[in-house]
Amino acid sequence: MHRDPQASLVGEEYEVEVGPVAHGGHCVARTAEGRVLFVRHALPGERVVARVTEGETDSRFLRADAVRVLEASKDRVEAPCPFSGPGRCGGCDWQHAAPGAQRRLKAEVITEQLSRLAGLTPEEARWDGTVEPAPGDKVARGEVPAWRTRVQYAVDEQGRPGLRRHRSHEVEPVDHCLIAAPGVTELGVEKREWPQIATVEAIAATGSNDRQVVLTPRPGGRLPLVELDRPVSVLRMGEPQGREGTRAVHRVHGRPFVRERAAGRTWRVGEGGFWQVHPKAADVLVEAVMQGLMPRKGEMALDLYCGVGLFAGALAERVGERGAVLGIESGKRAVEDARHNLADLDRVRIEHGKVEQVLPRTGITEADLIVLDPPRAGAGKETVTRLASLGPRRIAYVACDPAALARDLAYFREAGYVPRRLRAFDLFPVTHHVECVAILEPAAKRS
Repeated sequence: MHRDPQASLVGEEYEVEVGPVAHGGHCVARTAEGRVLFVRHALPGERVVARVTEGETDSRFLRADAVRVLEASKDRVEAPCPFSGPGRCGGCDWQHAAPGAQRRLKAEVITEQLSRLAGLTPEEARWDGTVEPAPGDKVARGEVPAWRTRVQYAVDEQGRPGLRRHRSHEVEPVDHCLIAAPGVTELGVEKREWPQIATVEAIAATGSNDRQVVLTPRPGGRLPLVELDRPVSVLRMGEPQGREGTRAVHRVHGRPFVRERAAGRTWRVGEGGFWQVHPKAADVLVEAVMQGLMPRKGEMALDLYCGVGLFAGALAERVGERGAVLGIESGKRAVEDARHNLADLDRVRIEHGKVEQVLPRTGITEADLIVLDPPRAGAGKETVTRLASLGPRRIAYVACDPAALARDLAYFREAGYVPRRLRAFDLFPVTHHVECVAILEPAAKRS
């Protein structure tokens, strides 16, 4: 029978042997005809029945879910979350994998991305090949840590809170998210209905009792009276404005920020200001960056994509009064918070704008140290080349995406900088995300 070249294959099932893990929370498999499948809810080496969730007869690859496991991996566990599984909540990728296996899978992804995009072996990247768990996150097989201090719940048409299904706008109602931090769970967001609301973001600060919910009403929707199980501040997102669709944030009740504690300081973080989601992440990353850079008194340092000033503050403490730190951040509210957080350190200056636009305007021609923590897309060749031209003694690159890191490491190598050390941290347990810290130095030092 002749098949339409663009006919949908959604719902088709294939019995396949599962191959290696791939970046994005799935594994690669091939059908008997050689068609590539990206299969979720599977593990390498398993034999499964995979049901297609996306793709047509002429697609380069198909997306699929493992709906029956015929031969299970020794790393497979019963998913502890009742909302996990094919067609269910898309928040977690590895509920079905033992904790140690999750970290090994992430290590394999980093290894593959370094090789494919940067041409680096783990040895050349100066990485020991391990993904380090965050302090306190080691849990028994079949358990998951409750680590997520910021959870954005989607709300369905009936007002029930939940999380979105994988690659979908559909909402999976949940009454308890297992990876939500205790401070989020105790607010009771999941126990209530939220009529006329599109999303409810719940935030539980680390190191303070600050709790916050940020409500986004549906178009024309009215705000409900918010009564939760703990004292909480409430913010409301306004309607999208302008071509970029930016939203104003309105304070309804309480403070318009939360206070976080890390690196020996208290940090004010307003809505839209970036803060790490794992409660231990900020301290873990500051320690890794400072150990790698080994700042010296009197040095000049840059903190790029600086958020509310976390690394700038740590650098300023170490370069001393004769040193200087320049932070650059594109988020207006984050810049206000960073200036407030570091107001006692007159050797710190925070500039507002995009790194690629602001840095050339500063007139800076050299720097001793650079920290960059770019968004998921990475820094890009132009920015990397400019940073290398400043001749820093060392560079610390904090990366939330191993593909972007690998691409930028290739650009750095072209510009004369190579890894001195690479570390990987499991700061997003049960998901496919992983955080890396690469310390770079001039290639001439290596020879």
